[in-house]
Amino acid sequence: MELNGTIMKMVSNDDSIVHYQLPINKELFNISDYINKQITINFNSEINCIKCGIKIKKTFAQGFCFPCFQNSPETSECILKPELCQAQNGIARDLEWAKQHCLKNHYVYLSLTSGIKVGVTRATQIPTRWIDQGAVKAIKFSKTPNRYTAGLIEVFLKQFISDRTAWQRMLKNDIDISTDLKNKKIELSTHLPKELKQYYIQENVIYKINYPVKIYPTKVKSVSLDKFPEISGVLTGIKGQYLFIDNEKVFNIRKHQGYKVSIKIKT
Repeated sequence: MELNGTIMKMVSNDDSIVHYQLPINKELFNISDYINKQITINFNSEINCIKCGIKIKKTFAQGFCFPCFQNSPETSECILKPELCQAQNGIARDLEWAKQHCLKNHYVYLSLTSGIKVGVTRATQIPTRWIDQGAVKAIKFSKTPNRYTAGLIEVFLKQFISDRTAWQRMLKNDIDISTDLKNKKIELSTHLPKELKQYYIQENVIYKINYPVKIYPTKVKSVSLDKFPEISGVLTGIKGQYLFIDNEKVFNIRKHQGYKVSIKIKT
């Protein structure tokens, strides 16, 4: 089997085990169905901006050309720092886009990736956001009417808990699964100032996520098409936006959005 085209970040469905589809040339390929098969990814020396489509030599913010990186709403500073969002004041790179992405219900959550972390996501991105970051457990902490307010809560909680994931530990599944997210949520809630307590939610459902990985690697080596235009081996698992190849090499699909490739799989 051979596929040719431009790749985008994987789409996932939260079944008992996460099922992944790889968008290639705007079609969805069920890549989860080919775990334990030989895969070869060849870079065709062409990259296109995922926003405007022009050919580029390098990408910014995982797939954009530099002008789109500077001007597109998808790369606004509030994407990484929600507390900087100004859409609630009528200020945005694209206000119509912001109405659909920033001025909607957001959740602050706690997730277990490499350790417990705090994060922010739109209500419509649950559980996709957790899957993309490789979380094995998650719990909702607060519900807010916009991105800015969620960002304020996240910033406050960062005094007590990280907002980062140690990606190598996440990929090795080097995690204390017994970690109690509910107790941590209750503990953190006691620190909230009065003006933010109103957004705290009592729901304590623990979301559990299982990935199509039978054996996790003890070491991981990140491989990129910029350094290795051909990457080959057995597809041994998928977690987050990473393909595991030969149970050691990890290939970040999201980092390669806009890359034109050919993918061969021995079936």
